[in-house]
Amino acid sequence: MEQVLVGMSGGVDSSVAALILMERYQVSGGTMKLFDSGDIVTAGKTCCAITDVEDARRVCHRLGLDHHVFNFTGEFYKEVMERFAASYASGETPNPCIDCNRFVKFPGLLRRGTQLGFPYVATGHYAQIRWDAPTGRWQLRRAVDAGKDQSYVLYTMTQEELGRTLLPLGERTKADIRAMAEAEGLVTADKPDSQDICFVPDGDYGTFLTEKMGITTNPGDILDKVGQVLGKHTGAVRYTIGQRRGLGVAAPTPLYVIGKDMAQNTVIVGEQADLMRDRFYVRDANWISIPALTTPCTVTVMTRYRDREETATLHPCPDGQVEVRLETPKRAVTPGQAAVFYQGDVVVGGGVIC
Repeated sequence: MEQVLVGMSGGVDSSVAALILMERYQVSGGTMKLFDSGDIVTAGKTCCAITDVEDARRVCHRLGLDHHVFNFTGEFYKEVMERFAASYASGETPNPCIDCNRFVKFPGLLRRGTQLGFPYVATGHYAQIRWDAPTGRWQLRRAVDAGKDQSYVLYTMTQEELGRTLLPLGERTKADIRAMAEAEGLVTADKPDSQDICFVPDGDYGTFLTEKMGITTNPGDILDKVGQVLGKHTGAVRYTIGQRRGLGVAAPTPLYVIGKDMAQNTVIVGEQADLMRDRFYVRDANWISIPALTTPCTVTVMTRYRDREETATLHPCPDGQVEVRLETPKRAVTPGQAAVFYQGDVVVGGGVIC
């Protein structure tokens, strides 16, 4: 019987992933410690809380599985928290969960799995991995449960990672997973899903950036499109494209953040129509269903997690970036977020909006 190391986050999804895989594999659990003890989140709707390690251990004990705890605090700080801070400091709005999957979770779990003799690893993500014989490539596909699909945050997976990763929840619904956990008597059966960024549990990014990451924020001008000063902001890193609330600017029509100039420490506001884009560019593209983008390609694109898709045409650029031409203009396409491309249920690839 082949062995698989299951990434056990301490939640219901990874718990049931281990339970399902026990039918066909020799399973062990592995929990990744991502924080130093003084920084661990102790409560809230986040993953990676201090209690999650204990919940994962209890689930493994209930299922009769070995349980390993891996220290990834250094990698997480460098590859996720520092990238998060640097992205905000440059004027972008990052998605740290994608960076965690790309730089820490999957490469780290596979590395530890290899060291321990596990040919496969598994997680509780809602997505599907399939081998496509005609192209000779692994495909990443949407989950059956559209409301829980997480293929968007997995677009950075490589062919090697896809070939060694099992995602047993991709063909099941969340209701099924809850029912299986309850029937098995798992301690995580009624545990709420994680919702917040694990290292910013209260959602106050500005305070985290200044107090934890040493990012200096200074008040500056809020400008309209022609450069007229309308008010003052409390630090440009605290604002994101499309934001309406908290601007503190009186105007006859609603105003939204439409841009930021970090060098000048200014926030630019405009009307709803100013947020619409019919084209944008992405960098650092990762391709899954194709080896590379060499000719124009028609896809649908999501520019935020669980956002509405739009039809677009991808055009390769000489500098390696990708131009995305939208069939219908889209609101608040935000630098730093991921644009993920689909053809039906298959993930073609994705990149960072720039």
